Amino acid sequence: MDFKDLILDVIFPPCCLICQREGSYLCQDCKSVLEISSSHKKYCGKNISDLYFALPYQNSLIKDLIKKFKYEPFVKELGKSLSSLIIEHFNLLDNKPNFTGFVLVPVPLEKRKLKWRGFNQAEEIAKELACFLKITLISDALIKTKETLDQVNLSDQERKENIKDAFSCQSPEKIKGRKVLLVDDIFTTGSTMEEAASALKEAGAEKIIGVAVARG
Repeated sequence: MDFKDLILDVIFPPCCLICQREGSYLCQDCKSVLEISSSHKKYCGKNISDLYFALPYQNSLIKDLIKKFKYEPFVKELGKSLSSLIIEHFNLLDNKPNFTGFVLVPVPLEKRKLKWRGFNQAEEIAKELACFLKITLISDALIKTKETLDQVNLSDQERKENIKDAFSCQSPEKIKGRKVLLVDDIFTTGSTMEEAASALKEAGAEKIIGVAVARG
């Protein structure tokens, strides 16, 4: 934490966004009722060979937290709390995943949405995971090349068409031959992550595993 953030925390201390208790944006008591998954079921998609997620998106508390993270007035600092849920999920697993040799790549936003929000929520989560896993974060290799509609109100087929060919790898030399952890906040139908993974595959990625806070 830099000096500016320290002063802000003293003047405006963070409060739990669920119970309003002072100290953090997600207190330990509220975190304990989220029922973070302690198991892992193998996932195999078209471009993604597996998927890890901390809890189901149907949980009303996690829905509320992610909305506060992604929509105005934007609580950017929630990235640390949300990434801690993924970290706890990893720690709870009996067969802990080995990500040695992997790199982290966040699912990117298009320029308009990035300017509106001021940050990429997937990148904020990925930053914390990179520190925990002690692996490299590559945030500039994958870009979103076209504007898309918000996926939330679309059918499964509409999501696939909406996101089709939306991503490109601008630095394939950073991806070729690498194993990739592809990070996003929510995995619903998988259309977004699969399309992003497709661009990484075209760039020569050896293996791609998805990571998300919640799965719809």
